[in-house]
Amino acid sequence: MDKRGAGILLHISSLPSEFGIGDVGPKAYKFADFLYNSGMRFWQILPLNPTDFCHDNSPYKSVSAFAFNPNLISPITLVEDGLLEGKDIIDAPRCRGSEIDYTSVVVYKERILNKAYDNFVKKPNDSDFDTFCRENSYWLDDYALFSALKEKFSDRIWNQWPAAIRDRDLEEIKKQTEVLHKEIKRKKFFQYLFIIQWRKLKKYCNHRNIQIIGDIPIYVGLDSVDVWTHSSLFKLDKHKQPIYVAGVPPDYFSETGQLWGNPVYRWDVMKKNKYKWWLERLRHNLALFDIVRIDHFRGLVAYWQVDSKEKTAINGKWIKTPADDFLHTIVNKFDKLPIIAEDLGVITPDVLDIMKKYNLPGMKVLQFGFSGDVGGNEHAVHNAVPNSFLFTGTHDNNTVRGWYRHDIDRKEKQNIDKYVGHKVTKRSVHKELIRLAMMSVANTVIIPLQDILGLGREARMNRPFSNKGNWRWKLKPGNLTDSLSRSIKELIAIYGR
Repeated sequence: MDKRGAGILLHISSLPSEFGIGDVGPKAYKFADFLYNSGMRFWQILPLNPTDFCHDNSPYKSVSAFAFNPNLISPITLVEDGLLEGKDIIDAPRCRGSEIDYTSVVVYKERILNKAYDNFVKKPNDSDFDTFCRENSYWLDDYALFSALKEKFSDRIWNQWPAAIRDRDLEEIKKQTEVLHKEIKRKKFFQYLFIIQWRKLKKYCNHRNIQIIGDIPIYVGLDSVDVWTHSSLFKLDKHKQPIYVAGVPPDYFSETGQLWGNPVYRWDVMKKNKYKWWLERLRHNLALFDIVRIDHFRGLVAYWQVDSKEKTAINGKWIKTPADDFLHTIVNKFDKLPIIAEDLGVITPDVLDIMKKYNLPGMKVLQFGFSGDVGGNEHAVHNAVPNSFLFTGTHDNNTVRGWYRHDIDRKEKQNIDKYVGHKVTKRSVHKELIRLAMMSVANTVIIPLQDILGLGREARMNRPFSNKGNWRWKLKPGNLTDSLSRSIKELIAIYGR
């Protein structure tokens, strides 16, 4: 991360696919080729964890901080590996325009994955599968049991399960593991399928000199195996309900703040057990990705705590964590720490001090750089620093064209004109911001693919102030042309990336 380079932000689910949702199959390899031919060195994705309907399929609210999303498994690769036949993957769901239809996708993927499992169990024992289960037992056993119990109890949240299971009575857990052993093995197999396909894709990318940037959500959802199995690490009452929840105070995205609802950590308990759960989580992710971005990094230094009875995030307060001790422990455990600190929002001096002490690069977002006093705006290009990741926008922002047309006022548009030295239009604004980013001193520039393509707000990935209609955008086939690749490569060359 100490050399000039550039990359593209595109989640796996947004890859073009004839199966209703992007996956880690052939189209992912073609995208890696596009990156390579364009001179790009980074591919940033969103979390790979399982998603569900109750959270609008957000990858930031998952049932597991360790498990993978089975919907991202490639049907074509399953055929190539002999687990399915060509006829098994027909009748795939279709997208509505450029939107993923998750209802159809989940039904389809469950059908073909169950078929693949049925074929798998008919074969002799697979030593690779057994090895995977053994090496990942520290999270896989609990995840598979949790998933099987969720189905048994009609998807009810775990703190509403019978008390003995809710509180993880050892005898009851042993009993349920025996009763549900067939379904538990099935759940483990789906995880195995994904990791086998993912490792091959990552190896291919690395051979093309492309590093994959993964994403770690700072919090986990209440209805997750992590909170069920490690309830002592969270601020819960005796009924395993959150006493306090996470969020952020009023900010750029919302006048009432954002009330995420995730249970907050008991950092005092984590410190006593030497941050074991966090260390396992980091080790797990650093094995999957070349670089990891920690979402809402400031929450590792001080977090916004809101009483669980509140309806908005306004009435919260900052609670400090043992950040220095935590990061010191991490540094001593890992040979290298390829971490990006997502430092957007309300950033106080203590956060900046920690980042500086441990040499962690932060983020700059060009869309934030044209408001107020542009000369002193920390997100303006001239205020970028080498040890940073510069974005035109993130998955939480509108696309550049959508932002220009719908989100900013006349003053900001005038500031853009003055900054670049000529009149900017809705048709050219994405190209202008990309060029500004490329010429900056920031070591790494990441451009969402929607901005590369100059798409409007219809291609936005997430609206943080809304919990409906997000995470659905999907790239249409044929958008990644040789001409586009050549134009990107020219920028890469002229700005030394």
